[in-house]
Amino acid sequence: MEELLKRELGCGSVKATGHSGGGCISQGRSYDTDRGRVFVKVNPKAEARRMFEGEMASLTAILKTNTVKVPKPIKVLDAPGGGSVLVMEHVDMRHLSSHAAKLGAQLADLHLENKKRGETLLKEAGTVGRGGGQEERPFVDRFGFDVVTCCGYLPQVNDWQEDWVVFYARQRIQPQMDMVEKESGDREALQLWSALQLKIPDLFRDLQIIPALLHGDLWGGNVAEDSSGPVIFDPASFYGHSEYELAIAGMFGGFSSSFYSAYHGKIPKAPGFEKRLQLYQLFHYLNHWNHFGSGYRGSSLNIMRNLVKSVSELFTRMLLGWQDLGVDVKPSY
Repeated sequence: MEELLKRELGCGSVKATGHSGGGCISQGRSYDTDRGRVFVKVNPKAEARRMFEGEMASLTAILKTNTVKVPKPIKVLDAPGGGSVLVMEHVDMRHLSSHAAKLGAQLADLHLENKKRGETLLKEAGTVGRGGGQEERPFVDRFGFDVVTCCGYLPQVNDWQEDWVVFYARQRIQPQMDMVEKESGDREALQLWSALQLKIPDLFRDLQIIPALLHGDLWGGNVAEDSSGPVIFDPASFYGHSEYELAIAGMFGGFSSSFYSAYHGKIPKAPGFEKRLQLYQLFHYLNHWNHFGSGYRGSSLNIMRNLVKSVSELFTRMLLGWQDLGVDVKPSY
Protein backbone atom coordinates (compact mmCIF):
# COMPACT_ATOMS: atom_id res chain seq x y z
CA MET A 1 0.00 0.00 0.00
CA GLU A 2 2.83 2.40 0.84
CA GLU A 3 4.33 2.10 -2.64
CA LEU A 4 0.92 2.60 -4.26
CA LEU A 5 0.33 5.79 -2.28
CA LYS A 6 3.80 7.10 -3.06
CA ARG A 7 3.28 6.58 -6.75
CA GLU A 8 -0.32 7.79 -7.05
CA LEU A 9 -0.15 10.73 -4.63
CA GLY A 10 3.34 11.85 -5.60
CA CYS A 11 4.66 11.48 -2.06
CA GLY A 12 8.28 11.09 -1.11
CA SER A 13 7.53 9.14 2.05
CA VAL A 14 4.57 7.09 3.30
CA LYS A 15 4.36 5.28 6.64
CA ALA A 16 1.44 3.55 8.36
CA THR A 17 0.54 5.23 11.64
CA GLY A 18 -1.10 2.31 13.41
CA HIS A 19 -4.46 4.12 13.49
CA SER A 20 -7.12 1.94 11.91
CA GLY A 21 -10.87 1.79 11.66
CA GLY A 22 -13.72 0.43 9.66
CA GLY A 23 -17.11 -1.21 9.75
CA CYS A 24 -19.01 -4.06 8.19
CA ILE A 25 -18.38 -2.82 4.63
CA SER A 26 -14.82 -1.45 4.41
CA GLN A 27 -11.65 -1.22 6.49
CA GLY A 28 -9.37 1.77 6.86
CA ARG A 29 -5.92 2.84 8.01
CA SER A 30 -4.09 6.14 8.40
CA TYR A 31 -0.73 6.90 6.80
CA ASP A 32 1.74 9.72 7.41
CA THR A 33 3.11 11.25 4.23
CA ASP A 34 5.36 14.19 3.50
CA ARG A 35 2.16 15.91 2.28
CA GLY A 36 0.19 15.30 5.46
CA ARG A 37 -1.68 12.45 7.09
CA VAL A 38 -4.25 10.60 4.99
CA PHE A 39 -6.91 7.98 5.72
CA VAL A 40 -7.26 5.09 3.29
CA LYS A 41 -10.44 3.00 3.01
CA VAL A 42 -10.01 -0.43 1.47
CA ASN A 43 -12.62 -2.79 0.04
CA PRO A 44 -11.78 -6.02 -1.82
CA LYS A 45 -15.07 -6.33 -3.73
CA ALA A 46 -15.07 -5.98 -7.51
CA GLU A 47 -17.78 -3.27 -7.20
CA ALA A 48 -15.75 -1.22 -4.71
CA ARG A 49 -14.61 1.39 -7.25
CA ARG A 50 -18.23 2.33 -8.01
CA MET A 51 -18.96 2.56 -4.29
CA PHE A 52 -15.91 4.72 -3.56
CA GLU A 53 -16.43 6.98 -6.58
CA GLY A 54 -19.95 7.63 -5.30
CA GLU A 55 -18.60 8.39 -1.83
CA MET A 56 -15.97 10.72 -3.26
CA ALA A 57 -18.62 12.59 -5.27
CA SER A 58 -20.78 12.81 -2.14
CA LEU A 59 -17.97 14.19 0.02
CA THR A 60 -17.08 16.70 -2.70
CA ALA A 61 -20.69 17.90 -3.01
CA ILE A 62 -21.09 18.36 0.76
CA LEU A 63 -17.71 20.07 1.01
CA LYS A 64 -18.75 22.65 -1.61
CA THR A 65 -21.75 23.74 0.48
CA ASN A 66 -19.45 24.98 3.27
CA THR A 67 -22.02 23.93 5.88
CA VAL A 68 -20.85 20.84 7.81
CA LYS A 69 -17.36 19.36 7.92
CA VAL A 70 -16.48 16.22 5.98
CA PRO A 71 -13.07 14.67 5.26
CA LYS A 72 -11.66 16.08 2.03
CA PRO A 73 -11.58 13.31 -0.60
CA ILE A 74 -8.34 12.90 -2.55
CA LYS A 75 -8.42 9.95 -4.95
CA VAL A 76 -9.93 6.55 -5.76
CA LEU A 77 -7.34 3.90 -6.68
CA ASP A 78 -7.24 0.26 -7.66
CA ALA A 79 -6.05 -1.76 -4.68
CA PRO A 80 -3.14 -4.18 -4.86
CA GLY A 81 -4.59 -7.65 -5.22
CA GLY A 82 -8.06 -6.49 -6.26
CA GLY A 83 -10.77 -4.14 -5.10
CA SER A 84 -10.31 -0.40 -4.61
CA VAL A 85 -9.20 2.19 -2.10
CA LEU A 86 -10.45 5.69 -1.30
CA VAL A 87 -7.83 8.14 -0.08
CA MET A 88 -9.03 11.11 1.93
CA GLU A 89 -7.89 13.64 4.47
CA HIS A 90 -7.27 12.19 7.95
CA VAL A 91 -9.51 13.81 10.57
CA ASP A 92 -8.74 13.17 14.23
CA MET A 93 -12.29 12.29 15.28
CA ARG A 94 -13.92 11.32 18.54
CA HIS A 95 -17.44 10.38 19.63
CA LEU A 96 -20.04 13.12 19.04
CA SER A 97 -20.97 14.71 22.37
CA SER A 98 -20.43 18.42 23.01
CA HIS A 99 -21.17 19.43 19.41
CA ALA A 100 -24.49 17.59 18.93
CA ALA A 101 -26.56 20.78 18.76
CA LYS A 102 -24.08 22.34 16.35
CA LEU A 103 -24.41 19.28 14.12
CA GLY A 104 -28.21 19.66 14.11
CA ALA A 105 -27.90 23.30 13.05
CA GLN A 106 -25.26 22.57 10.41
CA LEU A 107 -27.21 19.64 9.00
CA ALA A 108 -30.21 21.94 8.58
CA ASP A 109 -27.91 24.42 6.83
CA LEU A 110 -26.83 21.65 4.47
CA HIS A 111 -30.46 20.81 3.69
CA LEU A 112 -31.38 24.47 3.16
CA GLU A 113 -28.34 25.35 1.06
CA ASN A 114 -29.86 24.49 -2.32
CA LYS A 115 -33.12 26.28 -1.47
CA LYS A 116 -31.24 29.41 -0.44
CA ARG A 117 -29.10 29.20 -3.57
CA GLY A 118 -32.28 29.15 -5.66
CA GLU A 119 -33.67 32.16 -3.83
CA THR A 120 -30.40 34.04 -4.34
CA LEU A 121 -30.33 33.26 -8.06
CA LEU A 122 -33.94 34.38 -8.42
CA LYS A 123 -33.16 37.63 -6.65
CA GLU A 124 -30.03 38.24 -8.71
CA ALA A 125 -31.90 37.55 -11.95
CA GLY A 126 -33.97 40.65 -11.26
CA THR A 127 -30.97 42.80 -10.33
CA VAL A 128 -29.27 44.88 -13.00
CA GLY A 129 -25.62 44.03 -13.43
CA ARG A 130 -25.78 40.56 -11.91
CA GLY A 131 -25.42 37.23 -13.69
CA GLY A 132 -22.94 36.47 -16.41
CA GLY A 133 -21.68 33.24 -14.86
CA GLN A 134 -21.00 34.62 -11.40
CA GLU A 135 -22.77 31.66 -9.78
CA GLU A 136 -20.78 28.51 -10.49
CA ARG A 137 -23.13 26.12 -8.70
CA PRO A 138 -26.62 26.13 -10.24
CA PHE A 139 -29.84 25.59 -8.33
CA VAL A 140 -30.86 21.91 -8.44
CA ASP A 141 -34.56 21.60 -9.27
CA ARG A 142 -34.82 17.80 -9.53
CA PHE A 143 -34.27 14.76 -7.35
CA GLY A 144 -31.30 12.46 -7.90
CA PHE A 145 -27.53 12.73 -8.28
CA ASP A 146 -24.98 12.81 -11.07
CA VAL A 147 -23.40 9.46 -10.11
CA VAL A 148 -24.40 6.19 -8.49
CA THR A 149 -23.99 6.19 -4.71
CA CYS A 150 -24.14 3.18 -2.43
CA CYS A 151 -25.94 2.85 0.89
CA GLY A 152 -23.78 0.10 2.33
CA TYR A 153 -22.46 -1.74 -0.71
CA LEU A 154 -25.76 -1.79 -2.64
CA PRO A 155 -26.04 0.80 -5.43
CA GLN A 156 -28.80 3.40 -5.40
CA VAL A 157 -30.67 4.45 -8.53
CA ASN A 158 -30.03 8.19 -8.74
CA ASP A 159 -31.57 8.96 -12.14
CA TRP A 160 -32.95 12.50 -12.08
CA GLN A 161 -36.71 12.84 -11.51
CA GLU A 162 -39.00 15.85 -11.39
CA ASP A 163 -41.31 14.30 -8.79
CA TRP A 164 -40.07 13.23 -5.34
CA VAL A 165 -42.83 10.67 -4.73
CA VAL A 166 -42.02 8.99 -8.03
CA PHE A 167 -38.31 9.08 -7.26
CA TYR A 168 -38.72 7.57 -3.81
CA ALA A 169 -41.18 4.84 -4.77
CA ARG A 170 -39.47 3.78 -8.01
CA GLN A 171 -35.81 4.42 -7.23
CA ARG A 172 -35.53 3.66 -3.53
CA ILE A 173 -38.21 1.20 -2.41
CA GLN A 174 -38.87 -0.69 -5.65
CA PRO A 175 -35.22 -1.76 -6.20
CA GLN A 176 -35.12 -3.04 -2.61
CA MET A 177 -38.35 -4.95 -3.13
CA ASP A 178 -36.95 -6.39 -6.36
CA MET A 179 -34.01 -7.77 -4.38
CA VAL A 180 -36.35 -9.22 -1.74
CA GLU A 181 -38.38 -10.89 -4.47
CA LYS A 182 -35.27 -12.28 -6.15
CA GLU A 183 -33.75 -13.65 -2.93
CA SER A 184 -36.79 -14.98 -1.09
CA GLY A 185 -39.94 -14.34 -3.12
CA ASP A 186 -41.54 -13.14 0.12
CA ARG A 187 -45.22 -13.08 -0.82
CA GLU A 188 -46.44 -11.06 2.15
CA ALA A 189 -43.84 -8.36 1.59
CA LEU A 190 -44.79 -8.06 -2.07
CA GLN A 191 -48.52 -7.88 -1.28
CA LEU A 192 -47.98 -5.18 1.35
CA TRP A 193 -45.84 -3.16 -1.02
CA SER A 194 -48.51 -3.42 -3.74
CA ALA A 195 -51.02 -1.95 -1.30
CA LEU A 196 -48.70 0.69 0.14
CA GLN A 197 -47.40 2.18 -3.08
CA LEU A 198 -50.94 3.22 -4.04
CA LYS A 199 -51.27 5.18 -0.81
CA ILE A 200 -47.88 6.92 -0.71
CA PRO A 201 -49.08 10.09 -2.52
CA ASP A 202 -51.59 10.68 0.33
CA LEU A 203 -48.66 11.22 2.70
CA PHE A 204 -47.45 14.17 0.63
CA ARG A 205 -50.64 16.15 0.07
CA ASP A 206 -50.14 19.94 0.11
CA LEU A 207 -46.41 19.51 0.74
CA GLN A 208 -43.87 21.46 -1.30
CA ILE A 209 -40.52 19.65 -1.44
CA ILE A 210 -37.44 21.51 -2.64
CA PRO A 211 -34.49 19.21 -3.41
CA ALA A 212 -31.96 19.15 -0.58
CA LEU A 213 -28.46 17.70 -0.71
CA LEU A 214 -28.48 14.77 1.71
CA HIS A 215 -25.77 12.79 3.44
CA GLY A 216 -27.97 9.79 2.73
CA ASP A 217 -26.83 7.40 5.48
CA LEU A 218 -26.72 9.53 8.61
CA TRP A 219 -26.71 7.04 11.48
CA GLY A 220 -24.75 7.36 14.71
CA GLY A 221 -21.76 5.50 13.30
CA ASN A 222 -21.25 8.08 10.57
CA VAL A 223 -21.04 11.19 12.76
CA ALA A 224 -18.30 12.39 15.07
CA GLU A 225 -16.55 15.56 16.18
CA ASP A 226 -13.07 16.99 16.28
CA SER A 227 -11.63 20.01 18.05
CA SER A 228 -13.38 22.38 15.62
CA GLY A 229 -16.87 20.88 15.73
CA PRO A 230 -19.00 18.10 14.20
CA VAL A 231 -17.87 15.86 11.34
CA ILE A 232 -19.96 13.60 9.10
CA PHE A 233 -18.52 10.88 6.86
CA ASP A 234 -19.35 7.76 4.77
CA PRO A 235 -22.08 9.59 2.79
CA ALA A 236 -24.37 8.13 0.13
CA SER A 237 -25.58 11.47 -1.17
CA PHE A 238 -28.34 12.56 -3.51
CA TYR A 239 -30.81 15.44 -3.76
CA GLY A 240 -34.00 14.44 -1.96
CA HIS A 241 -36.50 15.38 0.74
CA SER A 242 -34.78 16.73 3.85
CA GLU A 243 -36.99 14.59 6.11
CA TYR A 244 -35.45 11.45 4.61
CA GLU A 245 -32.17 12.25 6.38
CA LEU A 246 -33.69 11.80 9.83
CA ALA A 247 -35.06 8.31 9.20
CA ILE A 248 -32.00 6.18 9.92
CA ALA A 249 -30.85 8.71 12.52
CA GLY A 250 -33.82 7.69 14.64
CA MET A 251 -33.50 3.93 14.08
CA PHE A 252 -30.27 3.15 15.90
CA GLY A 253 -29.85 6.05 18.33
CA GLY A 254 -26.78 8.21 18.82
CA PHE A 255 -28.48 11.59 18.44
CA SER A 256 -29.44 13.69 21.46
CA SER A 257 -32.49 15.90 21.93
CA SER A 258 -30.25 18.94 21.45
CA PHE A 259 -29.43 17.73 17.92
CA TYR A 260 -33.11 17.48 16.99
CA SER A 261 -34.02 20.78 18.68
CA ALA A 262 -31.33 22.65 16.77
CA TYR A 263 -32.30 21.01 13.49
CA HIS A 264 -36.04 21.65 13.81
CA GLY A 265 -35.33 25.16 15.00
CA LYS A 266 -34.28 25.82 11.40
CA ILE A 267 -36.49 23.26 9.61
CA PRO A 268 -39.73 22.79 11.57
CA LYS A 269 -41.71 19.56 11.26
CA ALA A 270 -44.38 19.70 8.58
CA PRO A 271 -47.80 18.07 9.08
CA GLY A 272 -47.55 14.32 8.57
CA PHE A 273 -43.85 14.23 9.47
CA GLU A 274 -44.06 11.12 11.69
CA LYS A 275 -45.83 9.01 9.05
CA ARG A 276 -43.36 10.04 6.36
CA LEU A 277 -40.50 9.24 8.73
CA GLN A 278 -41.81 5.66 8.91
CA LEU A 279 -41.97 5.55 5.13
CA TYR A 280 -38.35 6.66 4.92
CA GLN A 281 -37.30 4.16 7.58
CA LEU A 282 -38.81 1.45 5.39
CA PHE A 283 -36.00 1.94 2.88
CA HIS A 284 -33.35 1.44 5.54
CA TYR A 285 -35.00 -1.65 7.02
CA LEU A 286 -35.32 -3.17 3.55
CA ASN A 287 -31.72 -2.21 2.80
CA HIS A 288 -30.60 -3.94 6.00
CA TRP A 289 -32.70 -6.97 5.09
CA ASN A 290 -30.94 -7.16 1.73
CA HIS A 291 -27.52 -6.62 3.33
CA PHE A 292 -27.73 -8.74 6.46
CA GLY A 293 -30.66 -11.13 6.11
CA SER A 294 -34.21 -11.75 7.26
CA GLY A 295 -33.65 -10.45 10.79
CA TYR A 296 -34.95 -7.15 9.43
CA ARG A 297 -37.97 -8.70 7.72
CA GLY A 298 -40.33 -8.17 10.66
CA SER A 299 -39.53 -4.47 10.99
CA SER A 300 -39.97 -3.96 7.23
CA LEU A 301 -43.36 -5.66 7.16
CA ASN A 302 -44.59 -3.93 10.32
CA ILE A 303 -43.91 -0.51 8.82
CA MET A 304 -45.80 -1.39 5.65
CA ARG A 305 -48.76 -2.79 7.64
CA ASN A 306 -48.91 0.29 9.86
CA LEU A 307 -48.69 2.72 6.96
CA VAL A 308 -51.32 0.92 4.86
CA LYS A 309 -53.69 0.94 7.84
CA SER A 310 -53.04 4.50 9.01
CA VAL A 311 -53.22 6.06 5.54
CA SER A 312 -56.47 4.21 4.86
CA GLU A 313 -57.94 5.46 8.14
CA LEU A 314 -56.78 9.00 7.39
CA PHE A 315 -58.38 8.92 3.94
CA THR A 316 -61.63 7.60 5.42
CA ARG A 317 -61.73 10.44 7.95
CA MET A 318 -61.13 12.93 5.14
CA LEU A 319 -64.00 11.46 3.12
CA LEU A 320 -66.33 11.63 6.10
CA GLY A 321 -65.31 15.21 6.71
CA TRP A 322 -66.01 16.16 3.12
CA GLN A 323 -69.41 14.42 3.23
CA ASP A 324 -70.30 16.30 6.44
CA LEU A 325 -69.64 19.49 4.48
CA GLY A 326 -72.05 18.34 1.78
CA VAL A 327 -69.38 17.46 -0.78
CA ASP A 328 -70.35 14.64 -3.16
CA VAL A 329 -67.32 12.35 -2.99
CA LYS A 330 -66.97 9.21 -5.08
CA PRO A 331 -63.67 7.59 -4.09
CA SER A 332 -61.68 5.57 -6.61
CA TYR A 333 -59.35 2.86 -5.38
